Amino acid sequence: MTSLIGHDLQARTLLDAARGGRMHHGWILAGPRGVGKASFARMAARRLLAEAAGTVQTGDTLDLPLDNPNGRLFDAGTHPDYAELTRLEKDNGDLARNISVDQVRGLQRLLGSVPSLSNRRIIVIDSADDMERGAANALLKNLEEPPAGTVFLLVAHAPARLLPTIRSRCRVLRFASLDHEALQVILRRHLPNVTADELDALVRAGEGSPGRALGYAGLELGQIEHALAAIAADGDPTNKRRLALAKQLGGKAARPRYEAFLERVPAFLASAARLQQGHALKVTLTGWEQAKQLASGAVILSLDPASVVFELCSYVAVLAQERRAA
Repeated sequence: MTSLIGHDLQARTLLDAARGGRMHHGWILAGPRGVGKASFARMAARRLLAEAAGTVQTGDTLDLPLDNPNGRLFDAGTHPDYAELTRLEKDNGDLARNISVDQVRGLQRLLGSVPSLSNRRIIVIDSADDMERGAANALLKNLEEPPAGTVFLLVAHAPARLLPTIRSRCRVLRFASLDHEALQVILRRHLPNVTADELDALVRAGEGSPGRALGYAGLELGQIEHALAAIAADGDPTNKRRLALAKQLGGKAARPRYEAFLERVPAFLASAARLQQGHALKVTLTGWEQAKQLASGAVILSLDPASVVFELCSYVAVLAQERRAA
């Protein structure tokens, strides 16, 4: 398991609580989607189980030596004192919509026995937002009367959606978006051959979320960003760039790039709006609202991709007019 990038404060908070005898039994790991909360939860569980078993010296990070026996068990998916609930894969390969009540009830085998390797066991739920109502109620019973030594780490992208009674029984550990430097390190780790231009585009698109940024990997996002910047600079008076993008993104084979384009144009306009004021700001925000509405309905309404691309570029082209008027 690779080292954690970012979230050092959250790691120290959890480790200090565990070592100081103040370890709460329930933690909500709350923050934006894709910033690494689930990875943090797994690494924290791995470290805490090893410390409880006495197989590692205390430290300031969640890392473990490669030869740590608890770490090897965890990485192999065979640690007897660990369980993780996620949405299950269906027969057609899609993920189930929710974590089911049967999955939560299935924890009773672990909770009803004595921990095997130490006095601690850990359960990660990724994400708690995905629990169906019955599953949330079943989990609540365990949070109300947790077996000794049990720690629940609940990943939550929208903690307000959790039952108030679950929130009241847990401590909240908040996660923020990563800075550009940390995001670059993570992206280079996962994409060692990425070009500098593509890396910059992915960092901008990620907006502090490694998960979001990696979702754009391989889609030549840098080329799209350069084309949008050029249209914004001169307004594309001959429609040459608009037509080129419409041709590139309009075919069936380009569907992933087209969907990325639908997400990036409103974000591009929003970034431009942050640098403006007065009339230019008003015009850009109007374009952003129109672009957002068109982009959000393009796939659902089966609109012609080439036409959608051309029209979205037109909202970007207005930026050049406002620059000339300023």
